Amino acid sequence: MNQSRLALDARAVTLMLVLCALWGLQQVVLKATAADIAPVMQIALRSGVAALLVALMMLWRRQPMNLRDGTLGAGLVVGVLFALEFTFVAEGLRHTSASHMVVFLYTAPVFAALGLAWRLPAERLGWLQWSGIALAFGGIAYTFLGRGVPVGNSAQAMLWGDFLGLLAALAWAATTVVVRTSRLSGAPATQTLQYQLVGAFVLLLGVAVVTGQSRVNWTSAVWASLAFHSLVVSFASFLVWFWLLRTYLATRLGVFSFLTPLFGVVFGTWLLHEPLEASFLIGALAVLLGIVLVSGASGVLQWWRRRATMH
Repeated sequence: MNQSRLALDARAVTLMLVLCALWGLQQVVLKATAADIAPVMQIALRSGVAALLVALMMLWRRQPMNLRDGTLGAGLVVGVLFALEFTFVAEGLRHTSASHMVVFLYTAPVFAALGLAWRLPAERLGWLQWSGIALAFGGIAYTFLGRGVPVGNSAQAMLWGDFLGLLAALAWAATTVVVRTSRLSGAPATQTLQYQLVGAFVLLLGVAVVTGQSRVNWTSAVWASLAFHSLVVSFASFLVWFWLLRTYLATRLGVFSFLTPLFGVVFGTWLLHEPLEASFLIGALAVLLGIVLVSGASGVLQWWRRRATMH
């Protein structure tokens, strides 16, 4: 299993910026259409459509789904983790704002860095990254504790939704660790993605039916949202993400993930008119700075050394 990964270049930076904008917008679109289609149902349907598109792409490339290459076990695991992540996202969006959800969900690079450092020597953490982890966790704690005692059902519901966002981040981080430390690390990106999409479609559709969230009011906004999520998010963006994950160092890619919460907060306040609490903004800033330190420690140190040399 090839463990070699490249440093970031202009191509990777550009792709990550585009992905961050798309991923920041997806939570807002899910929230905006939640009255006509429950987030869990929408994610299930988008995963099914995207799985069909990936299957067609693999057929066109003459790239069969190889279930005998030793990836099946890990594939089943990441399929369950992927479904679990978006179950938490869908349920969390019923209680908290899209702005909150996107910030907590994208703490995943911090958890992934811890998991990868534990499993892979090449991903070990330095003192600057440990400082970033401490700062990120401090920011998470402040967003919860800085609000004081929740008053009313809506405030308590928002705390619950925020907590589900953190659980989603843990599931996403676990997916990254499994992909990087199993045979999936060397498997085609389409195969890795297909494991997750099929898992999400089957499991989330079951969740939607069991919990009574399968009803859909087929408005034009719902069709547009499904097209955006199926074609752009679940198909194109995740395919690019897994290719990046197989090509570049995972913790280095994460440095740009701090832009996704920023895009999400901007889109949420602009399109959904969501309010922003002072405690959330302060805590979110600490989280984002922590993510930068965790994922981009080498870049930060190089910049600091260049500054010191100039002086």
